[in-house]
Amino acid sequence: MTEPNSLKSVLEQLAEADKARESKLTGPQRRARTVARLAAVQALYQMELAGEGVDTVITEFSNHRFDGDIEGEMLAQADEAYFADIVRGVVGKQRDIDAAVKARLASNWRMERLDSTLRALLRAGAWELRERQDVPREIVIDEYVELAKAFFDDAEAKFVNAALDGVARDARG
Repeated sequence: MTEPNSLKSVLEQLAEADKARESKLTGPQRRARTVARLAAVQALYQMELAGEGVDTVITEFSNHRFDGDIEGEMLAQADEAYFADIVRGVVGKQRDIDAAVKARLASNWRMERLDSTLRALLRAGAWELRERQDVPREIVIDEYVELAKAFFDDAEAKFVNAALDGVARDARG
């Protein structure tokens, strides 16, 4: 894992990658979804490392992280309901999601061997692919690949792309 960029630069990268996605949504709505996905990955990571419960983490993000500033600039508005859906969905179906992701890993790999941030990315992306049929697969995969690029090298981003593409084929045909 490479040293993560500042959260501000991550959001800037994601905003650039967000163009032409989720065509039914306006620009601010698309951006709010991107921020929700980033926050969901952060929340899942935090839950795994700190052992905090889903409601505690969702409340913390709602009360203290959303609508705040980063490095002196306001964070874009998050789709807080979408964020909560992802986090609750991943936690509620984690066994099934992990099985779906594991089916796309090399035979000798286990989820526990993956970096915690990478696990959070894959779990959130897999949940969206399996449970949010209304969101085009290309959008889901692209969003999480862009998130992976913000935290990792190209090799991990390609890994996320391949794994989520496999999950999408399994879940959506």
